[in-house]
Amino acid sequence: MADKLIEPRTLKGFRDYVPTLMIPREQLMETARRVYRSFGFVPIDTPALEYTEILLGKGSEETDKQLYRFRDHGDRDVALRFDLTVPFARFAAEHIGQLGVPFKRYHIAPVWRGENTQRGRYREFVQCDFDTIGTTSNAADIEVALVIHDLMAALGFERFVIHINNRMILNGLLEEMQLTPQTPLLLRALDKLPKIGKEAVVAEMKERTGVSAEQALKIIHLAELSGQNEAILDQLTRDFGQNPKAAEGIARLRELVQVVHAAGVPDERIQIDVSIARGLDYYTGTVFETFLTDLPNIGSVCSGGRYDNLASLYTKQVLPGVGASLGLDRLLAAMEELKLLSREATAAPIFMVQFAKEYLGRYEQMARHLRQAGMGVEVFPEAKKLGQQLSYADKRGFRVALIAGPDDFAKAVWQVKDLRANASQTVAEAELIDHLRLHLEK
Repeated sequence: MADKLIEPRTLKGFRDYVPTLMIPREQLMETARRVYRSFGFVPIDTPALEYTEILLGKGSEETDKQLYRFRDHGDRDVALRFDLTVPFARFAAEHIGQLGVPFKRYHIAPVWRGENTQRGRYREFVQCDFDTIGTTSNAADIEVALVIHDLMAALGFERFVIHINNRMILNGLLEEMQLTPQTPLLLRALDKLPKIGKEAVVAEMKERTGVSAEQALKIIHLAELSGQNEAILDQLTRDFGQNPKAAEGIARLRELVQVVHAAGVPDERIQIDVSIARGLDYYTGTVFETFLTDLPNIGSVCSGGRYDNLASLYTKQVLPGVGASLGLDRLLAAMEELKLLSREATAAPIFMVQFAKEYLGRYEQMARHLRQAGMGVEVFPEAKKLGQQLSYADKRGFRVALIAGPDDFAKAVWQVKDLRANASQTVAEAELIDHLRLHLEK
C-alpha cells in the first residue's frame, strides 16, 4: 500500500513567495540597504531566538500575548523576536563598549507575531530597521524623518506623507490630568483612533483605565487637532506650552519641521499628527508613521520613534535611541494593489537559447563573457524546439533572447531578439557586449 501523500499547505498567517514577488522583495531590501548606508548606518544581525525575559514586557500586553514562546531542548524559556528594536537594545547593552556612541545600525530580518492576520500583515514578516543609539539630540530624530523620506522616494513613491508627533506632548497632558499611571493603556487606545473611531476609543479608555468620558474626550480633542504644521504647533503652544514636558515635545517638533524644510523635503510630505502614539510602550518622544496617499487604509508602511529607556533594562549605561522600520511585506502588498510591481520571474535580463546541443560549450562561453561584463544570462538547459524555449523566456519576462546555430557560429554572429518588441537583428560577436549593454540601458 502506497504511503499517503502529505497535503502541501502553509500555516495561517504565513506565505510562500514566488519569484514574481520575491524578486521585487529583494529589490526593496537592496534599496533600503543602499539608502541606510548613504546616511552612515552599518549592518548588524542578532539571533531569531532570545531568552523570553529579553522580550517580555517590552512592547505591550498585546505583543506579549503574540510571542511565539516555547522551551528549547535545554529546557530554557525562549521566544522568537517580535521586532528588531528590543533585540537591538539588548545587543547595544552587550557591545556598546567596543562600538562607541552614537552608534548607527540597520538590520533587515524576519520577525514573528501570532496576531490576527490582515491585509498586508502576516505572522512572519520582514522588518527593515535603522536606529541611532547613544544620543538624545533632536538631530537624530530629524535624520529619521530624512531617511524615511529618501527611502520612500528611492522606492519609487511620490505620493506619501510622513506623520509625526511627540509623546511628550501627550504625556504632558496626561500628567496634568493626573493620569500618568494609565499612560501606556491610554496611548495604546488612542493609537487606534484612525482604525476604530472616536466612540470605540472612548469606550476602550473607560473600560481599560477607568477614566471618565470627559477625560477621554479631552485626550481625543488634542489628538484631533488638524491643519498646517505651523498652525498646529502654535495651537499646541497656546494650550500646553506651560507644561515643561509638552513644551519640550513641541519645540522638538518645530525644529524637525524647520530642518527638513531647509534640507529640501517638500512641506506636503511632513504632517504633524497629534493622534499617533504608536502601540508599543517603549516609545518616549518623537514618533513617525508613513502613509501612502493612494492607499491610506493599508496602514503605515514605515514607522518608528524615540525610545530613551529601553536599553536601560539591560545596562546601567544610559543609551537613548531613535529609529524606524520599513514594513517590507505591507509595502509589497500595497505595491501589488497599486500595480507597481513588474511581473518578471527572472533575475537575469538575457535568455540564451540552446539551439544545438553540440554547441553547449560555445553558449556557456559567451554567457560567461556577458556575466563578466556585468549582465545576467540564463542558458536554457535543453536543446528543445526554438518556439518552446522562446515561450519559456517570454513567460518569465526576459528582455532579450540570444540565438546562434551552426551557420551563425561560422559567420561569428548572433541573432538578438527583443522579446518585448518581438524584433530581431543580427549582431557581430565582437560587438555583442556593447550592443546588449546599450539595449538594456533603454
